[in-house]
Amino acid sequence: MTTVDVDGTALGIESFGDDDAPLVLLAGGTTMLSWPDALCERLAAGGRRVVRYDLRDSGESTTADPQAPAYTLRGLAADAAALAGALGRGPAHLAGIGVGGMVAQVAALDHPGAFSALTLVGTRAIAPGPPDDDLPDHDPATMGRLFARPLPDWADRAAVAEFAAAGAEILGDDPAAARAVAGRVWDRTPGTAPPVQLANQLGLVFSRLDCAPRWRERLPGIGVPALVVHGRRDRFFPVGNGEAMAREIPGARLLVLEEGATAIPATAVGEVAEAMLTLG
Repeated sequence: MTTVDVDGTALGIESFGDDDAPLVLLAGGTTMLSWPDALCERLAAGGRRVVRYDLRDSGESTTADPQAPAYTLRGLAADAAALAGALGRGPAHLAGIGVGGMVAQVAALDHPGAFSALTLVGTRAIAPGPPDDDLPDHDPATMGRLFARPLPDWADRAAVAEFAAAGAEILGDDPAAARAVAGRVWDRTPGTAPPVQLANQLGLVFSRLDCAPRWRERLPGIGVPALVVHGRRDRFFPVGNGEAMAREIPGARLLVLEEGATAIPATAVGEVAEAMLTLG
């Protein structure tokens, strides 16, 4: 792992594969560890240079004030384009997961020359907040259970990992995998201040981020091959959100993971990697 400076902002990155291979750039949601190691390795084995990176205010990237971010969603999209340019080798296949998928959509729209393909995993085409009338919202019962829990002691690594595991069980993800990832995220988080931990573990910086203007109506303008991956059992962004994006992006392929929820399950890594490699 290292950092790359883009326009005065340090972005934490990790690379897999041959530096001279076509680039697949994975935008974290919010940290790079949202992307499974096994998926990165499968893509690299398929002849790609894979670079996963932390969004601002997470991991090794520049952390300032997650409670009052001095950047916008469009700023994060510009980061993706600048990072693709800094890494070289021509336009990149850009992929985003969760809130990183929002970054990826805006990046592909605002900086089309920087990207050759687009993969969107477990995300939606509107900013955090109330959904459009035709899009399914978070499952109310699941959200009630998820947010009724007391927050852990952020200075206690084990407690944070258990908190993540319990949340994954509520969401329908693998608790053991979530526990392991949360521990690794904790190790990479610059301090135990609650706002910083919340930005790294839960991505709550997005609740304070300026995401205007809307971009959903611009999706038909995406001109690169696109893949939409969504878990059938996703209770946070229900699958109807992925179906809508696949309808509205010209020629997009929809891959529904029947056993998937919000994270990419280990059993689906091969399927997702194959679909991404076929895309470009």
